[in-house]
Amino acid sequence: MNSTDTAEREIAITRIIKAPRELVFEVWTKPEHVIHWWGPTGFTNTIHEMTVKPGGVWRFIMHGPDGVDYPNKIVFRKIVAPELLEFSHGQDIDNDPNQFEVTVTFKAIGKTTELYMRMLFKSKAQRDMVVDKYGAIEGNRQTMMRLEEYLSNLNQ
Repeated sequence: MNSTDTAEREIAITRIIKAPRELVFEVWTKPEHVIHWWGPTGFTNTIHEMTVKPGGVWRFIMHGPDGVDYPNKIVFRKIVAPELLEFSHGQDIDNDPNQFEVTVTFKAIGKTTELYMRMLFKSKAQRDMVVDKYGAIEGNRQTMMRLEEYLSNLNQ
């Protein structure tokens, strides 16, 4: 399947992060780091488990600033440290019909990291729903800003 076959079903974001690839990967895969930056502005997280290995599960609740809780479940498919994460992401329910696939790559560029995240949905309608209902594009932008801010504080 080429990219034109999936373009209407995906959300992709690329950022140049001012931190070395190994550190960026660590901050993505260790709960003691993730808890400080994951999610849009104003969100906090309760992490119930995070086992970063193929078949491993990350269960967490995102707490919205409006008091709404969003139970999440990620199942890791492939991990190539420090360059690749592949996982399915959905609600913390069995057989979630809205589950989607995520690929995150970490490319070293000198002392920085090019981070590329691609979310692939089962349909254009599902993609459009997360954009319209949950503000996924702006939410991803805010999450990446929080990641950069957290990393800049670590690098000081």
